Amino acid sequence: MNKAGRRVLLGMSGGVDSSVAGYLLREQGYDVIGVTMKVWPQDCISRAEDKCCGPQAIADARGVAHSLGIPHYVVDESDQFERLVIDYFSTEYQAGRTPNPCVMCNEKLKFGNLWSKAAALDCDYIATGHYAIIEHCADRAVLRKGLDPRKDQSYFLFSLRQPQLRRALTPLGDMTKPEIRKIAHSLGLKVADKVDSQEICFVPGNDYKAFLRSHLGEEEFHRGEIYDVAGNFLGAHDGIELFTIGQRKGLPGGSTRPRYVVDLDPATNRVIVGDAENLACSQFEVDRVNWHPAATESQHNEWESTVKIRYSHPGTRATVTKSEDGHVCVRLHEPQRAVTPGQAAVIYDGDVVLGGGWICRNETMGRGEAFKISAAPVLA
Repeated sequence: MNKAGRRVLLGMSGGVDSSVAGYLLREQGYDVIGVTMKVWPQDCISRAEDKCCGPQAIADARGVAHSLGIPHYVVDESDQFERLVIDYFSTEYQAGRTPNPCVMCNEKLKFGNLWSKAAALDCDYIATGHYAIIEHCADRAVLRKGLDPRKDQSYFLFSLRQPQLRRALTPLGDMTKPEIRKIAHSLGLKVADKVDSQEICFVPGNDYKAFLRSHLGEEEFHRGEIYDVAGNFLGAHDGIELFTIGQRKGLPGGSTRPRYVVDLDPATNRVIVGDAENLACSQFEVDRVNWHPAATESQHNEWESTVKIRYSHPGTRATVTKSEDGHVCVRLHEPQRAVTPGQAAVIYDGDVVLGGGWICRNETMGRGEAFKISAAPVLA
């Protein structure tokens, strides 16, 4: 591709990754324009000061842009961020699911709403500092895992459609983190040693429970009861929003063995706890699936793939079956712990992303024998 004269809007978070991405794009002949999204609501400024969406991030991004000699803008996306990401985050917990706000932010904002700003600036592409590879072919874009398996972020980009992928650039995909920091040091960038954020950007201290209490208010929590898998009542809880599958903390005592949250029933607000073996899941369904061309061109409705059930999961072999209603059944070759409704399941062929969707809660989830509660059965 002839890059001369191509203009790209670069999302700058104020971190080392997007900063070096700007340098690489400039060296590749792109006309780079930096942009940082202001996404925190006005009443959250104090909580967001040290986050990628906070005031310090804007200052760092602006300083890097000046060092690189590229223009930099700030766009206010706080209303859209609250509606599309924060509200989604809260309502998923209220429904007994565990959300993935990074996927939503990428799809709806970074590669969604931001395109209107890119078009207004006559940009051909949107670029980010994600560790993923996007190959631009004549008639499609192919999403692949990043070269560095410890940093690969293709999982977070699975929901991007072809129009989004075909105008997206990820220049860090074939590089490692040490290489990125080495470049930043060579350029004298002040963010060269900036620590990577390991938290959800709008949740201070990674304490999502405190965030939900602040955002929703205690009166919006769905209180209920805690049972074990045999149907024994163990106690009351202050809100189904405070639990997620695999959790150990916050459960009633009295057991000689570690207990975990193994399921949630949003219909009755019941929390079900069990032993570690009760977390094992052999089969589940996925809905709202986004297929990439490599999968949609297949004539088969069933095949073997590697599936990641959360970002930190290494991936596991599974048989994937498309159904007529658009759902996908995933049968794991080896049961996995804590398959969690609300999280994304991303399907790979080697390093190529075939597609992905959202893990459902329904009767097909194979966690051994069904959990039986005398008053009202829990979906297992």
